[in-house]
Amino acid sequence: MKAAPGIQVKVTTDGPYEVTGTVPIRIETIGTNVHKESLKWVPGKAFQPAGHPFYLCRCGHSGNKPFCDNTHRKIKFDGTETAGHTNYIDDAEVLEGPTMLLTDVQHLCAFARFCDPNGQVWNMINDTNHAAVKAQFIKQAGECPSGRLVAWDRATQTPVEPELTPAIGIIEDPAKNISGPLWLQGGIEVTDAEGVPYEIRNRVTLCRCGASANKPFCDGSHAAIGFKDGIEP
Repeated sequence: MKAAPGIQVKVTTDGPYEVTGTVPIRIETIGTNVHKESLKWVPGKAFQPAGHPFYLCRCGHSGNKPFCDNTHRKIKFDGTETAGHTNYIDDAEVLEGPTMLLTDVQHLCAFARFCDPNGQVWNMINDTNHAAVKAQFIKQAGECPSGRLVAWDRATQTPVEPELTPAIGIIEDPAKNISGPLWLQGGIEVTDAEGVPYEIRNRVTLCRCGASANKPFCDGSHAAIGFKDGIEP
């Protein structure tokens, strides 16, 4: 995928994410049905950075979330990057259905749970020769914010991705009473602290609770620690 022009997120050493370029920042809430199953994304409050570049909290302790207020220095945050630079497809497990493929990289899971309704996407793939199931399968895989799950057309061997314009989402998960990661949408480039770019992808989630074991990427640890950002809706 081509990088979104003029936008970059750089991981700083034991500090925040440095964002250059003009990009919308807004709350993205996981909307659920009556059974509290993840159903849709609900966009919410927008944020205006004070300057350019601007800095987004990575340690989870800023008093000015989603922006950094230098609390990482006071708490001596260890933001050591542990994620590798391998491409997504090299780490992916591939599941095959009659008309679709599903690739899955488990350590990218951001615990958004769009994969679970309708019997779970891992089972739905077996019935993708039915048009309604295929459409639902593509939708649910595409709602995965981290891009852990990607639907592929089996005949053409090409990914079926949602069309996302560049934006940064601040994920909120009221069904679980937690706050989630930063959701980078639309091919925003991420570089490590040395300036080396990670693979450019349509959907990426970055840790903002400080607890991920796969920094800078989210691994769902915000759920385990009950992270709440305290941002007013």
